Amino acid sequence: MLRPLYTADEMRAAEQGHDVEAMMERAGSAVAETVLRRYPDARRIAAVCGKGANGGDGRIALRVLAEAGRETGEELDGADVVIDALFGTGFHGAPRDDAAGRIEQINGAGVPIVAVDLPSGVDASTGEVVGAVVDADVTVTMHGPKVGLEVGPGRFHAGEVEVAEIGLEPAQTEHQLVTEEILRLVPRKQPHDTKYSAGAVLVVGGAPGLTGAVCLAAEAAFRADAGYVAVATPPASFPVIEARLLEAVKAPLQRVDELAERATALAIGPGLGRGEEERALVRRLLAERTMPAVVDADALFELEPADWPAPRVLTPHSGELGRLLGEESRWVDAHRLEAVRRAADRYRCVVLLKGADTLVAAPGEGVLVSNSGTPALATAGTGDVLTGVVAAFLAKGVDARLAAAAAAFVHGRAAELVPHERGVVASDVIAVLPDAFG
Repeated sequence: MLRPLYTADEMRAAEQGHDVEAMMERAGSAVAETVLRRYPDARRIAAVCGKGANGGDGRIALRVLAEAGRETGEELDGADVVIDALFGTGFHGAPRDDAAGRIEQINGAGVPIVAVDLPSGVDASTGEVVGAVVDADVTVTMHGPKVGLEVGPGRFHAGEVEVAEIGLEPAQTEHQLVTEEILRLVPRKQPHDTKYSAGAVLVVGGAPGLTGAVCLAAEAAFRADAGYVAVATPPASFPVIEARLLEAVKAPLQRVDELAERATALAIGPGLGRGEEERALVRRLLAERTMPAVVDADALFELEPADWPAPRVLTPHSGELGRLLGEESRWVDAHRLEAVRRAADRYRCVVLLKGADTLVAAPGEGVLVSNSGTPALATAGTGDVLTGVVAAFLAKGVDARLAAAAAAFVHGRAAELVPHERGVVASDVIAVLPDAFG
């Protein structure tokens, strides 16, 4: 269900008491094997090696490659492949000028780059990148994936990641990677279920001109196997949504409390609008309703922390999270792990930070990372789809933190199943959601 993601300190702890030379031999051999397997026609392999253990791994890789009949050395000119063994897991901050120059030379070689453990310039424990950084095609990481290989911006410099075993036992880690096994936590409909016991969702939103958002969220909740979905929308939008949604119960916003009586989870915000009345409605529903709620889009606007009576899941993108924290979106993009943890602590609830590396944080808990999905999710409406899925899982009684992580995973998996790569729209993701459960 969850796989370890290692920080630098956790890797050091895992390595304690083991034969360092034996581990380096395994690591260097694994790097060499990857080069030979992926680039069988490469005749000359160069490595840029630092002074620490990472550099030692690189030198062992060169020795093994030489034994396999390849030309090796540390001169980049004429190389067919470059091994980046400059910095290891202990690196943090910005590379010094001389190291930054070597990184630029690696990137400028114009040939495939294989990074040892992680690309030089990436912080293993956070994914942060402060200065120059290697843009690897492949990263061979030892023992298990590092946080910096799965969390942006580090993950965007890692290329394809291979894990090499070096003789260590798995260990408990603070942060974890979500796997498809998490979907086993989502209850399936049973013979004794009714439409209400299978999960009843109320979606609140859909101002004029924004009706698509609430429709997508409602449809996604159904496709995520909710038994009952209702929509409360402004009166002016009611005719549009009545015509667009077939299976959902629809009612004007004035009846939201009546609809809430049947719901086991709320989804607040898709297309709601940001006026004072809408913001007051968000505050009231979150303060009064004792079922779990997912809070997205317009409902996040000017949201303040409160003592909410039930679990709340906030689902911002980086711009929305920046506003919640009083930071610029580019700061969030550069410090994603720190940002999502700060938000979870400030709002005292689960926070799901959307992105290629979707991060789920809860107060006092490690961050869960979901890496399923494709760039096709970068299209309007897919966030509303995710909101509907989270709401369906909450309605089925799944713990809020795990519901958010499971929803992120299945949402990404659905995007992977869409048969076309270009021109994907949110409705395409909804259509394949049932298949994404496996």
